[in-house]
Amino acid sequence: MATKADFTAEEWNQIRRAPFMAGLAVVAASPSGPFGVVKEMFAVGKMLAEAKAQGSSNDLVKALVADLEVGAREQSAPAELQGKGPDQVKSFAIESCRQAAALIEKKATPEEAQGFKQWLVSVGQRVSEAAKEGGFLGFGGTQVSEQEAATIKELSTALGVKV
Repeated sequence: MATKADFTAEEWNQIRRAPFMAGLAVVAASPSGPFGVVKEMFAVGKMLAEAKAQGSSNDLVKALVADLEVGAREQSAPAELQGKGPDQVKSFAIESCRQAAALIEKKATPEEAQGFKQWLVSVGQRVSEAAKEGGFLGFGGTQVSEQEAATIKELSTALGVKV
Protein backbone atom coordinates (compact mmCIF):
# COMPACT_ATOMS: atom_id res chain seq x y z
CA MET A 1 0.00 0.00 0.00
CA ALA A 2 1.46 3.34 -1.07
CA THR A 3 1.27 6.46 1.08
CA LYS A 4 2.22 10.09 0.65
CA ALA A 5 5.55 9.27 2.33
CA ASP A 6 6.47 7.04 -0.63
CA PHE A 7 6.65 10.05 -2.95
CA THR A 8 9.09 12.94 -3.15
CA ALA A 9 7.68 16.44 -2.63
CA GLU A 10 7.84 17.06 -6.38
CA GLU A 11 6.07 13.78 -7.16
CA TRP A 12 3.38 14.47 -4.57
CA ASN A 13 2.76 17.94 -6.03
CA GLN A 14 2.25 16.32 -9.45
CA ILE A 15 -0.24 13.87 -7.92
CA ARG A 16 -1.87 16.60 -5.87
CA ARG A 17 -2.71 18.74 -8.86
CA ALA A 18 -4.05 15.82 -10.93
CA PRO A 19 -7.76 16.26 -10.02
CA PHE A 20 -7.54 19.94 -10.94
CA MET A 21 -5.86 19.04 -14.22
CA ALA A 22 -8.59 16.47 -14.98
CA GLY A 23 -11.17 19.22 -14.50
CA LEU A 24 -9.13 21.77 -16.43
CA ALA A 25 -8.86 19.44 -19.43
CA VAL A 26 -12.65 19.29 -19.67
CA VAL A 27 -13.11 23.03 -19.13
CA ALA A 28 -10.54 23.81 -21.83
CA ALA A 29 -12.22 21.42 -24.26
CA SER A 30 -15.47 23.36 -24.28
CA PRO A 31 -15.57 26.55 -22.20
CA SER A 32 -19.12 27.11 -20.94
CA GLY A 33 -19.02 30.87 -20.55
CA PRO A 34 -18.11 32.63 -17.30
CA PHE A 35 -20.82 31.08 -15.12
CA GLY A 36 -20.41 27.63 -16.62
CA VAL A 37 -16.64 27.65 -16.10
CA VAL A 38 -17.15 28.56 -12.44
CA LYS A 39 -19.70 25.74 -12.02
CA GLU A 40 -17.38 23.29 -13.73
CA MET A 41 -14.36 24.15 -11.61
CA PHE A 42 -16.49 24.02 -8.44
CA ALA A 43 -17.33 20.46 -9.46
CA VAL A 44 -13.71 19.50 -8.70
CA GLY A 45 -14.08 20.91 -5.20
CA LYS A 46 -17.35 19.03 -4.76
CA MET A 47 -15.65 15.77 -5.75
CA LEU A 48 -12.94 16.41 -3.18
CA ALA A 49 -15.53 17.23 -0.51
CA GLU A 50 -17.48 14.07 -1.33
CA ALA A 51 -14.34 11.95 -1.15
CA LYS A 52 -13.72 13.40 2.32
CA ALA A 53 -17.31 13.09 3.56
CA GLN A 54 -17.98 9.62 2.18
CA GLY A 55 -14.49 8.32 2.77
CA SER A 56 -12.82 6.97 -0.33
CA SER A 57 -11.79 3.33 -0.33
CA ASN A 58 -8.54 4.40 -2.01
CA ASP A 59 -5.90 5.43 0.53
CA LEU A 60 -4.09 7.64 -1.99
CA VAL A 61 -7.29 9.58 -2.72
CA LYS A 62 -7.83 9.95 1.05
CA ALA A 63 -4.28 11.27 1.52
CA LEU A 64 -4.63 13.64 -1.41
CA VAL A 65 -7.95 15.02 -0.12
CA ALA A 66 -6.54 15.47 3.39
CA ASP A 67 -3.49 17.23 2.00
CA LEU A 68 -5.55 19.52 -0.22
CA GLU A 69 -7.82 20.39 2.68
CA VAL A 70 -4.81 21.84 4.47
CA GLY A 71 -3.16 23.49 1.48
CA ALA A 72 -5.91 24.06 -1.10
CA ARG A 73 -5.21 27.78 -1.22
CA GLU A 74 -1.77 27.00 -2.60
CA GLN A 75 -3.25 25.48 -5.80
CA SER A 76 -2.73 27.65 -8.82
CA ALA A 77 -2.46 27.11 -12.52
CA PRO A 78 1.00 25.97 -13.58
CA ALA A 79 3.20 28.68 -15.09
CA GLU A 80 3.53 26.53 -18.23
CA LEU A 81 -0.08 27.38 -19.08
CA GLN A 82 0.39 31.14 -19.27
CA GLY A 83 -0.57 32.40 -22.72
CA LYS A 84 -1.63 28.96 -24.00
CA GLY A 85 -4.74 28.31 -26.06
CA PRO A 86 -7.51 25.90 -25.02
CA ASP A 87 -6.14 22.96 -27.04
CA GLN A 88 -2.68 23.37 -25.52
CA VAL A 89 -4.17 23.66 -22.03
CA LYS A 90 -6.22 20.51 -22.57
CA SER A 91 -3.19 18.56 -23.84
CA PHE A 92 -1.03 19.78 -20.96
CA ALA A 93 -3.71 18.87 -18.41
CA ILE A 94 -4.20 15.35 -19.79
CA GLU A 95 -0.44 14.78 -19.91
CA SER A 96 -0.17 16.03 -16.33
CA CYS A 97 -2.79 13.46 -15.25
CA ARG A 98 -0.96 10.72 -17.16
CA GLN A 99 2.31 11.61 -15.43
CA ALA A 100 0.64 11.58 -12.01
CA ALA A 101 -0.86 8.17 -12.77
CA ALA A 102 2.54 6.86 -13.90
CA LEU A 103 4.07 7.97 -10.59
CA ILE A 104 1.38 6.13 -8.68
CA GLU A 105 1.73 3.00 -10.81
CA LYS A 106 5.41 2.82 -9.84
CA LYS A 107 4.79 2.86 -6.10
CA ALA A 108 1.24 1.67 -5.45
CA THR A 109 -0.50 -1.64 -5.86
CA PRO A 110 -2.22 -2.19 -9.22
CA GLU A 111 -5.60 -1.88 -7.46
CA GLU A 112 -4.66 1.44 -5.84
CA ALA A 113 -3.34 2.81 -9.11
CA GLN A 114 -6.43 1.72 -11.04
CA GLY A 115 -8.72 3.19 -8.37
CA PHE A 116 -6.88 6.51 -8.48
CA LYS A 117 -7.02 6.65 -12.28
CA GLN A 118 -10.74 5.83 -12.28
CA TRP A 119 -11.30 8.57 -9.71
CA LEU A 120 -9.49 11.10 -11.94
CA VAL A 121 -11.73 10.17 -14.87
CA SER A 122 -14.80 10.52 -12.62
CA VAL A 123 -13.59 14.02 -11.66
CA GLY A 124 -13.46 14.92 -15.35
CA GLN A 125 -16.88 13.36 -15.92
CA ARG A 126 -18.40 15.33 -13.04
CA VAL A 127 -16.93 18.55 -14.40
CA SER A 128 -18.41 17.82 -17.83
CA GLU A 129 -21.86 17.42 -16.25
CA ALA A 130 -21.67 20.55 -14.09
CA ALA A 131 -22.96 23.09 -16.63
CA LYS A 132 -25.04 22.90 -19.78
CA GLU A 133 -23.38 23.67 -23.08
CA GLY A 134 -25.18 25.89 -25.56
CA GLY A 135 -28.73 27.05 -25.04
CA PHE A 136 -29.83 30.45 -23.79
CA LEU A 137 -30.39 31.58 -20.20
CA GLY A 138 -30.36 28.00 -18.99
CA PHE A 139 -32.85 26.73 -21.57
CA GLY A 140 -31.91 24.18 -24.16
CA GLY A 141 -28.35 23.07 -24.61
CA THR A 142 -26.81 19.75 -23.70
CA GLN A 143 -25.45 18.56 -20.38
CA VAL A 144 -22.21 17.23 -21.88
CA SER A 145 -20.87 18.63 -25.14
CA GLU A 146 -19.30 16.46 -27.82
CA GLN A 147 -15.93 18.09 -27.08
CA GLU A 148 -16.25 17.29 -23.37
CA ALA A 149 -17.23 13.68 -24.08
CA ALA A 150 -14.24 13.36 -26.43
CA THR A 151 -11.96 14.80 -23.75
CA ILE A 152 -13.24 12.32 -21.14
CA LYS A 153 -12.49 9.53 -23.63
CA GLU A 154 -9.04 11.01 -24.31
CA LEU A 155 -8.34 11.26 -20.57
CA SER A 156 -9.52 7.72 -19.91
CA THR A 157 -7.38 6.41 -22.79
CA ALA A 158 -4.32 8.29 -21.50
CA LEU A 159 -4.88 6.74 -18.06
CA GLY A 160 -5.74 3.27 -19.35
CA VAL A 161 -9.24 3.34 -17.86
CA LYS A 162 -12.38 2.14 -19.63
CA VAL A 163 -15.40 4.44 -19.51
